[in-house]
Parts: sequence; structure tokens; C-alpha cells
Amino acid sequence: MRKTIAVALVFAVTMCVFAGGKKDSGADMSLENIQQKGIFVLGLDTSLPPLGFIDESNEIVGFDIDLAREVCSRLGVELKCQPINWAAKEQELNTGNIDCIWNGFTITPERADAMAFTEPYLDNAQVIIVRGDSGYKTLADLAGKTIGLQAGSSAAEAVAANPEFKSSLKNIVEFKENLTALMDLEIGGVDGVVMDLVVGNYSIKTTGKNFVVLDEHLSSEQYGIGFRKNDIALRNAVQKTLEEMAGDGTVREISTKWFGSDITVIAR
Repeated sequence: MRKTIAVALVFAVTMCVFAGGKKDSGADMSLENIQQKGIFVLGLDTSLPPLGFIDESNEIVGFDIDLAREVCSRLGVELKCQPINWAAKEQELNTGNIDCIWNGFTITPERADAMAFTEPYLDNAQVIIVRGDSGYKTLADLAGKTIGLQAGSSAAEAVAANPEFKSSLKNIVEFKENLTALMDLEIGGVDGVVMDLVVGNYSIKTTGKNFVVLDEHLSSEQYGIGFRKNDIALRNAVQKTLEEMAGDGTVREISTKWFGSDITVIAR
């Protein structure tokens, strides 16, 4: 009888320990893990000026990088910028190679289903850049022509969401980077490049190349920061810190540095 009671007690204790362990394993430790590690790994495409790119000194810089560095400073962790293959960004995130995707990352319904996003921090649009001497003025002018875009980007999604425009094209060429696509546009390899308005405007302004943006946009969108679906604590901490930075003027200073004014939409 005593043996039976003892076995029952051992079993009960074991089940309680197991249940407790199972509960702990399901807890959201995302923020605590980052703080214990002391490093916040940001995944990005390093060819997306002014959001994130490699400068003349071979340093990763940009608007998003400045925002992230200040967020990390306030959270007490070090920022690590990790260049990734943009077409495999979700895989990089889900396998734990990076802690977030933060670099001109457009919020879409499909991505929002698969990840935990912050609130939008910047407005954007998908536009078409053409050579200034091309004579193209509208989307219809590109019928029978070839356009380029970055593989795995929201530019590709914007084209797919406009089937009439897509079917009018002769060809769509995918590039690994926007900068490569623009180089191909310059030499006449493609007739237009679909890309982010923020990035396109910055490129035209800083390079002085004879490019223009068509007035007719393919889509309007917003940038957010993407985290793993269950990393809510980390997402919330970053969101809260961004809102504090907007409130004390830090976001305005960073935006003015890169864009000449505060074009952000944080807490608005």
C-alpha cells in the first residue's frame, strides 16, 4: 500500500514539473532573450538607400539604421546589422538567424499573417522609374516594354496586383538588388524599374542620373518592422521605444537628417 502511494506521489510530482516546464516553454521570452544576449540582430538588404546601405567607408548606414541604433541604445542592447538575401528574408527570420526584418519592409496582408509587425513608421509607394529621355509618361506607355524589379520585393507584388499592366509588358526581369536594376536601366537593358518611391527619389537626388518617376503609381503602402509571429514582447518593446523617440523629437531629428523633414508617421 505504501509502495503504491509512493509511486502515485512520484507520478504526481513528475506531472507537475512537466506541466510547469511546458508552461514556461510557451512563454514569450523574446525581449528577455535579446536583453540577456545583449545583441539585437537586424536583417536587411544593404542596397536600399537611404534606409539601409553600405557607404564609402564600407559601413552600413541609413535612416532605418539610425532609428534601430537609438532603439537598441534605449533597450540596453547592441545593434548588429546582418545583410541577408532579400528573397529569403522570411526564412532568415524564422530560423533565428535574425531578430527582425527592418529595412524598407512593406506591410502586406500576407506578411502580416506570417509575422508580428510594428505599427507603420513611414509611408511609401511602388512607382516606376524611367530614363528622362525615354518619353514614357504613363503606365500605358510601357506596353510591350521590359521592366526590372527586385526579386521577392513588394514591387513584384505590386505588379502582380495590377494584372492589366503586367499582361501589357513584354518581359519582367528580376534583380537581386534595386541598384543593379537601376544600372541596367541606365544602359538600356530595361525600360523601367519598379521600386519604392522613397528609395527612387533618394537615388535620383544623390546620383544626379537622368531618371524620372512616373506620376502614376502602382500602389500605396507603408513600412513596418517584422518580427517572428510569437515575439510579441520584443515587438511591443520596439514599438513603445519608437513612440517615445517620436515624442521627444529624436525621430524628427533622424528623419530630417536623411529626408530634409519629418516624413514619419509614428504615433500619428
